[in-house]
Amino acid sequence: MPVEESVIFTSRVLPFTPAAIYAAFSSPELLAQWWGPEGFNNVFEVFEFKAGGQWKFVMHGPDGKRYPNESVFAALESNSQIVIEHVCAPLFTLTVKLTAVANGTEVNWAQAFADVETAEAVRHIVVPANEQNLDRLTRVLSKLA
Repeated sequence: MPVEESVIFTSRVLPFTPAAIYAAFSSPELLAQWWGPEGFNNVFEVFEFKAGGQWKFVMHGPDGKRYPNESVFAALESNSQIVIEHVCAPLFTLTVKLTAVANGTEVNWAQAFADVETAEAVRHIVVPANEQNLDRLTRVLSKLA
């Protein structure tokens, strides 16, 4: 099976600069406000925004459930790319590329899962959740503008 089948892509142009979007990732106060699907909130336990830095947090769902997460910031390129390795189940690497365009920034979000079976099992959750992440990011940055 082609590797693309284990990757879930999301892309959108947001009306903000790459620097503003990158800052929304690098600031734990901002990131906690928009990370995750609608109705979720986050409590960060460890947030080391540097290459190799840890990111441990708990997402609290609208149903009251707790979802512990643990990741590593695998690579960071200021205002252009963030690579996050999710090191607890489900295993994936999220690569977010930021490209300046005439009306803002094209955000390309590629979530590469460890295998096709995992990607297919979570696709129905991940596809809308990634769109909701970008909706929430847009709302947070709009309030700052």
